[in-house]
Amino acid sequence: MVIYRTDCFNESGINPFTNNEYDDSWVIFILTDSTDYKQTVGAKSSCAYTVKTSRVLCDNWRVSVGDFISFHEAVGKNIILVMTQKELEAVKSYYGNHKYNDAYLRENEPVILIHSTPMSNWLKIKDDCMLKSFNLLNSNKTDIVHPIGRSLGDPADFSDYIMFGTGITGELVVSSKQQGKIVMDPNAEYLTGARLYFDARKMAQDGLIIRDGCHIKVKDKLPLSPYLIWTATWENIGLPSPISTPSAFAELADEVFRSNFTA
Repeated sequence: MVIYRTDCFNESGINPFTNNEYDDSWVIFILTDSTDYKQTVGAKSSCAYTVKTSRVLCDNWRVSVGDFISFHEAVGKNIILVMTQKELEAVKSYYGNHKYNDAYLRENEPVILIHSTPMSNWLKIKDDCMLKSFNLLNSNKTDIVHPIGRSLGDPADFSDYIMFGTGITGELVVSSKQQGKIVMDPNAEYLTGARLYFDARKMAQDGLIIRDGCHIKVKDKLPLSPYLIWTATWENIGLPSPISTPSAFAELADEVFRSNFTA
């Protein structure tokens, strides 16, 4: 495992440090001055999986870089950091003794984490009494349909994890799965599923939360008890039909959750 730092970087299929093509052992973190996003991910021009983070819009970019390094060192990845030496030194100083799997919630982290899933999956999750990663669910299958994130260049080992978030992100994933392509339109109609609300503090205290510099996730599986607080469906939030939009479903579900489960 190696770490390279460079001030400038060109996204292409050839690694400038090895002069060979990339494989899944390489990951890249680029600090940008973009005002279009806080963070974005992908694999452009046959480059390795890349996390781009705006130093302009992302106040916690130092922590993101620190988590990126900490996590990918732990799993044995080769890392390319595109930032100045001064910025890397600032990251090390700011990050201090933190680790990617700190067993507590940090000040800026959400106390509630959300995982969205199609209704057919939710029925299986209830039967299993746990969430399982894509790879764990499909470990004995030969006719596997890859997760939608593969089209963004997600590495194969992403499927070892269950992803969590906030806002409408999870609903966009469900919508994209149904369309068979990446759909970022929050107002595109889709078939709603289940929106699961988890106690992030308990998850962190039990050492389950993993931070990779861009995502909050759990390895392999997560029991519903004692972490699941509530599950939103179209019926229990008062929608007239299971057809909605990611924006409408997420906003109404969050409103009902706040009304019933927060002071």
